[in-house]
Amino acid sequence: MKNEQFDIETLKLIGNKLDYIYSTAKCNYNDSPELMDTIENLAQVANMFAKIRIEELKGHVETSSPQGFIVSKLANSYSRMKNYEKQKDIDFPTWKL
Repeated sequence: MKNEQFDIETLKLIGNKLDYIYSTAKCNYNDSPELMDTIENLAQVANMFAKIRIEELKGHVETSSPQGFIVSKLANSYSRMKNYEKQKDIDFPTWKL
C-alpha cells in the first residue's frame, strides 16, 4: 500500500477555501481588476490541482484536459505579473546626485 500525502477530505477543504478566495476576488473585481483577475486565475489553477488529485485518489479521472486549463489560467497570471514588474521599473524614479 502506498503512503498518500493527501487525503480526500483535506483536498475538499482546500477546494472549498479556494472557491471562497475565487468568489471573493470575483465579487471585488472592480476594486483592482488586474489583481483580482490574477487571484481568480491562481485560485482556479490550485483548485484544479485539488480536483484532479481527488479524482486520482478515488481511482477515476473525470476532468478532461486539466493541463490545458491550468496552462491557460497560469499564462494569464504570469503575464499580469510580468506587466506589473515592468510598470514598477517605469515608475521607479531616476537617481540624481
